[in-house]
Amino acid sequence: QVQLAESGGGLVQPGGSLRLSCAASGSIYSIYAMSWYRQAPGQQRELVARITTGGSTNYADSVKGRFTISRDNAKNTVSLQMNSLKPEDTAVYYCNLEALFGVHWGQGTQVTVSS
Repeated sequence: QVQLAESGGGLVQPGGSLRLSCAASGSIYSIYAMSWYRQAPGQQRELVARITTGGSTNYADSVKGRFTISRDNAKNTVSLQMNSLKPEDTAVYYCNLEALFGVHWGQGTQVTVSS
């Protein structure tokens, strides 16, 4: 059993910043990558940022230059620093872990960007 615990969501004004964190625990074997996805109301879930165990990253075009993903392999944690937030960033953000025996999801944390 793998558990992903997300934290750091909330309400922020446009132009502000938030930092999301996700800690993985349980029976984890051979993590390949950790990612953040988001899902806005009425929209499909989309990849925001992904980082492999080796440190390679990729970002959605909409967040490039504003968001930064990082991870601590020893602690099995991943973080997402979100700067210059826009109203269109409003969504539920989900942590995702890809490992040898499957893919795991967190329960999500709400991010609302509004004045």
